[in-house]
Amino acid sequence: MAMSTLLLSATGVHKRYGRKVALAGVDLRVSAGELVALVGENGSGKTTLLRICAGLIAPDSGEVRVQGRIGYCPQEAGLFDLLTANEHLRLFAAALGGASVVEEGRRLLSEFGFPADDGTVARALSGGTRQKLNLVLALLGAPAVLLLDEPYQGFDRGTYLDFWVHARAWASAGGAVVVVTHLLDNLHLVDRVVELSAPTVQPSQRGPVR
Repeated sequence: MAMSTLLLSATGVHKRYGRKVALAGVDLRVSAGELVALVGENGSGKTTLLRICAGLIAPDSGEVRVQGRIGYCPQEAGLFDLLTANEHLRLFAAALGGASVVEEGRRLLSEFGFPADDGTVARALSGGTRQKLNLVLALLGAPAVLLLDEPYQGFDRGTYLDFWVHARAWASAGGAVVVVTHLLDNLHLVDRVVELSAPTVQPSQRGPVR
């Protein structure tokens, strides 16, 4: 059987903030078609690792290689408070490919139960609805690598379960999907779990999980 293409490779990643060690020699590799859960206690460096992989911060040492474009969904929605969902889509589409991206975003919003024609500005949306828009913006343009940092914050139970169905579909379409999660009841849905423990210790990798 042919090996899947490696789309994300982080090797020997170290990161320190002052005297605090956030990451110490962490490795993460994710291939096309793979859905990976990144778990660990608070302070184990999960968000820091995703931000490094997304190119938002630099590691002190180590190497990150990515094939294709990255879609990154942070825990806190990075939205423009005075723009509506449609206006967000048009803004992002200007950088990603125009009208087709707007239509893609409207379809994705609809799949998560958020009508794109809703004229409410972002600051007036509920936390769960803001996060739906945050997630959809990360998905625009079919990125090869999806880095999702607890992307379901504020979702109701039905939308949360739908999210995992969609995550599997994104991986099955050839993407490399990494989901930071502290909810362990759905780990049977992923291909592999990467667990970060103490910052001074290498992560253990368990998998596949069935």
